[in-house]
Amino acid sequence: MSESQQLLRQWKLLQLLADSRFGIPLAELATEFDVSDRSIRRDIAVLQTAGFEIQEVIGDRGLKRWKMKPFSEQTGFTVTELLSVYMAQRFLEPLAGTPFWTGLHRVLGKIRGALGDQAIRYLHKLSGSLHATSVGASDYSKRGELIDSLMLAIEDHLITLITYQSDQSTEPVEQEVYPQGFVFHRGSLYLIAWSSRRAEIRTFKMDRIDDVHVTKIPAAVPQDFDLKNWLEHSFGVFRSGNMILHTIRVRFSRESARYVRESNWHKSQTLSPQNDGSLIAEFQLTDTQEIKRWIMSFGPSAIVLAPVELAEEICNDLTRMLDAYAKSPA
Repeated sequence: MSESQQLLRQWKLLQLLADSRFGIPLAELATEFDVSDRSIRRDIAVLQTAGFEIQEVIGDRGLKRWKMKPFSEQTGFTVTELLSVYMAQRFLEPLAGTPFWTGLHRVLGKIRGALGDQAIRYLHKLSGSLHATSVGASDYSKRGELIDSLMLAIEDHLITLITYQSDQSTEPVEQEVYPQGFVFHRGSLYLIAWSSRRAEIRTFKMDRIDDVHVTKIPAAVPQDFDLKNWLEHSFGVFRSGNMILHTIRVRFSRESARYVRESNWHKSQTLSPQNDGSLIAEFQLTDTQEIKRWIMSFGPSAIVLAPVELAEEICNDLTRMLDAYAKSPA
């Protein structure tokens, strides 16, 4: 049997023992996993060596049962919650150096203190079955202080000065903003804030903020602003000030239809399978810039049916792309 299969069995055994109030007889455990009594004893020995408090107790009529001290008494977490917290660090790795990452490691430190290093090493082996990719993820290891300052400004509703360089600017510019919240999207962190310069809510990518100065002046925070509602008709994190909803209709070829059906891309989506195996997807959005990039990522497998303006815009982008390749020395 492979090590991964043994780990999986031991993980399930750990869950059974943790969830059992009175303990479980050895024979019942062997039957549950379809292995010998000796294999179950070896698994229990491995878990005991890792630091989990498992012991054999004698119950009614001398029946021996294996029982584990409840995780909730040791750490305040159930065994499933504990592994979930431990695995969460893999998904938060792009935020290393930020207050979010620091907070998680404080929690893990408390768990490690309660269980010991051996148990944590065992959890690490278990969590190895799950891997989170980091393709395109930003690095915030050196921006922890900036993010911490912005979180303070959000919590206390304070006017803040940020030095920001947009993708269209040649030099960083200092701006006065009223921070409203953060959005983590596709491996990057974005600040949503009221811009005094533009007199509207804007999106600022954290990677482009070079400096933060939080004043002591209370910000005139929009009373009716809600971050979730503001992003409701956005296809990601960007939204124009225009509140007019556009109906976007896209036909996906048979080859891409299943992939599109497998995910929830937006709250407003309507997916209509066609007789030829293709799929027509419909969305209600206030801005088309982000969904345009998503549509183009499918290449010829996605064709915009409406609005006409979006279809023309993609055609123009493709023409410019062809021209760029034609002029390339390669």
